[in-house]
Amino acid sequence: MSSRTRDRILDALQDLLLNHGLSAVTLDAVAAAAEVSKGGLLYHFHSKNDLLTGLVHRLADEGTAELTQARAMDGLDAVRFFLETSVPVDQQEASLYWSVIANLRSSEIGREAAEILRAVFGNWADLLVERIGDPVIAETIRLVGDGLYLSALVGLPEPDPQILRRVFERLLHDAETAAEAASDND
Repeated sequence: MSSRTRDRILDALQDLLLNHGLSAVTLDAVAAAAEVSKGGLLYHFHSKNDLLTGLVHRLADEGTAELTQARAMDGLDAVRFFLETSVPVDQQEASLYWSVIANLRSSEIGREAAEILRAVFGNWADLLVERIGDPVIAETIRLVGDGLYLSALVGLPEPDPQILRRVFERLLHDAETAAEAASDND
């Protein structure tokens, strides 16, 4: 079976999660939605846990691609990129991530999935420290970014754009000051 079939299965899983929740996700339902036989689904994913972990892998791959993009940026541009991408692009993305995050404590999504997401978040934290040089400023920026993301996921009101711009500017100024101090100490 091709990777297109695997993607179709993960797309079907994603649609079921978004539209009906985790309780609607069964191997039979995903196979039917993906228009593959149950045997075809089992070729790629041996269990519901494997299926959900496969979706988390795909989400992590997207996060890793953004991280790779940020690593290629000069200096604090990566920090700016982190902050600017801390709000989901659209409601569907927010709903998908909310569904996955909300179900991480479920026994149906295994520890491997949680570890995959922890690694992605950890890699971003490492990049921020690497670029800024000050772990306190880096952690403050990470917490702001994560807070913006999680706030969007749960549907909290968006911050005033002017205030958010000023928050970003202040954080970037602090990051630049910290990065300069760190390079002076080298």
